[in-house]
Amino acid sequence: MNPSSLTRRLACLGLLTACMGLHAQTFPERAITMVVPFPPGGTTDILARAIADRMSRELKQTVVVENRAGAGGNTGAELVAKAKPDGHTLMLSAAGPLSINQHLYAKQGYDPLRDFAPVSLVASVPIMLVAHPQRPFQNLNEFIAYAKANPGKLSYGSQGNGTTSHLTMELLKRRAGLQITHIPYRGSAPASTDLMGGQIDVMFDNSPSTLPHVQSQKMRGLAVASSVRVQSMGSLPTVAEALSGFESTAWFGIVAPARTPDAVIAVLNRSIDSALRQNEVKEKMAASGVDLIGGPAADLGKHMREESGKWAEIIKSLSLKLD
Repeated sequence: MNPSSLTRRLACLGLLTACMGLHAQTFPERAITMVVPFPPGGTTDILARAIADRMSRELKQTVVVENRAGAGGNTGAELVAKAKPDGHTLMLSAAGPLSINQHLYAKQGYDPLRDFAPVSLVASVPIMLVAHPQRPFQNLNEFIAYAKANPGKLSYGSQGNGTTSHLTMELLKRRAGLQITHIPYRGSAPASTDLMGGQIDVMFDNSPSTLPHVQSQKMRGLAVASSVRVQSMGSLPTVAEALSGFESTAWFGIVAPARTPDAVIAVLNRSIDSALRQNEVKEKMAASGVDLIGGPAADLGKHMREESGKWAEIIKSLSLKLD
């Protein structure tokens, strides 16, 4: 490379760096939309609204939560993947659209590892197995025994095809040798409503959604899918106490469209970390067993890749595939 060519390249690099720095200084220029690819009322929505409120104060721009449910989260995820990569459109999602769906759906309009820029690994959440309070089983062992004695009689709800609530129950069915009919919903809230109304019998769901209903005795808690008991859930046993090694945990991350400038990602990451450190956010989430995480954007990228590999193996072993 001749000296003049090198000089021109360095000048271009310097100009690009200066532009990125200027973009970060002026960002955000307008309201930010945080897409939740599930209906209102579930854990993803609860987390998004708590974080968006604090981010609005931190960034001095409104952060609007927009629910775009459908196709196990794929509808909202595809919208964000194709949005302008300027930091003004984000997605807060559970694992499905970020690490699971590409292995489950035959056709998908985005690739999470290619079309998203990681921003923050927000939280992990215990998954609780709950039942309608009038069903003829009081605990996990009684539920397993009843399901085995009555194959095909029980039904279970989930947040939707491919969600952790769906796959966790499929794992339990396989490990315990159960036959239970799957009824997929478009999110936690409608599934919870039908469980409390007696239209379905059991479901796995995230603790922020289920714990208030268990406490009010509208649902019966049977177990948690985490590896150890959760302090805020009293004496509720783990599934692993009946089925050794069983573990499933929900997690949540915030992403932006790919090619969003690194400087803008850094501004967003700092704002989210600040929101997660606020006492009002920590106290609200800790009461439901939510573990707030935060940290560098690269941590989410690493987690997405690891989870993608893990769920690919599980989905293959369960022979699950969706159109």
